[in-house]
Amino acid sequence: MVAVLPVKFPLHRRVRLAQGLWLLSWLAVLSGALTFCMGVFLKTELLRREEVMENSECIHTVPNLLMLVGLAYIGTNWFAGRVCQDSLDLAKFPRWKVYLLPWFIGSAILCALLITALVLTQALQGHLEESLKLGLKSGIRFYRDTDVPGRCFQKENIDRLQIELSCCGNTGSRDWFEVQWVNNRYLNQTNPLVSDRVRSNVDGRYLVDGVPFSCCNPQSARPCIQYLLLNNRAHFNYEYQTEKLNLYSRGCREALLDYYMGLMNLIGPAVSLFILLHISMLFGLRYLETSVEGAIALEDPEAETEGYILEKSVMETFEENKIKILILLKMAPAPEEGDEAPAEE
Repeated sequence: MVAVLPVKFPLHRRVRLAQGLWLLSWLAVLSGALTFCMGVFLKTELLRREEVMENSECIHTVPNLLMLVGLAYIGTNWFAGRVCQDSLDLAKFPRWKVYLLPWFIGSAILCALLITALVLTQALQGHLEESLKLGLKSGIRFYRDTDVPGRCFQKENIDRLQIELSCCGNTGSRDWFEVQWVNNRYLNQTNPLVSDRVRSNVDGRYLVDGVPFSCCNPQSARPCIQYLLLNNRAHFNYEYQTEKLNLYSRGCREALLDYYMGLMNLIGPAVSLFILLHISMLFGLRYLETSVEGAIALEDPEAETEGYILEKSVMETFEENKIKILILLKMAPAPEEGDEAPAEE
């Protein structure tokens, strides 16, 4: 029987290991709190723009996982700190023994969940883009419905979004040319120009080559041109092909996608660091547990003991645990004490 990664631990090394792990456990508690805060912040930012997202349930998986794992990390690492604190007292340490195996299993699951959240931050980029595409398209279409219950704040939301993120439309300003964004209440139906434009449209919509005021770029030297954007003769010294600063050139889908992916890219390295921190806690606490158990077995707190990750080889440990799990699930018969080995011929 050969242990996996054995290390000798005299008393002074066990003391340093326990003290180091105690400090590490409180750093891990802090990392759990930060993970929870990152999840809350990301969740808040997603909810703040929920009106321009559709089918965004999958996207909320990432902040939900971060919040769940963050809270669980606070509890598990507080427990680890208590174990490290009592590890040098051979009379107190045995009371934690029964809880250590569930702790190792739970911590491994939490690490796996955190890795899953890390992968999802990149894997959900396509879903986020599609959600923004559909949500912004819907928001622009309902921009004019200021007197419709449930949509009365859509105009304000879109205007604020375009101003805050310096963007215009879904993919660009021309998206506004395809929808009627002016409410009929503010159209003079007796004006021949208005009535002719409405009648000329198959759906009876009032379409113009114009955009809302929130698309105007304040960096432009000239007063903003919102209407007749494609008519060079309607404005003095104007060519719409070269007037790039008149309106925001970037679409809001691109702006929002860059913003959210920027947040997730900032969260990614922090989460990776927290994963490494917790894996260090897993290995360190395992060494501490096995080395202290050796001292308890020798009934000598100052004895040099051996710490290890696994008592047996990986395959032997796997087979042993597989049998235990099968017995637990009643898929294999448990050996009885009266059973005897078959006689050799």
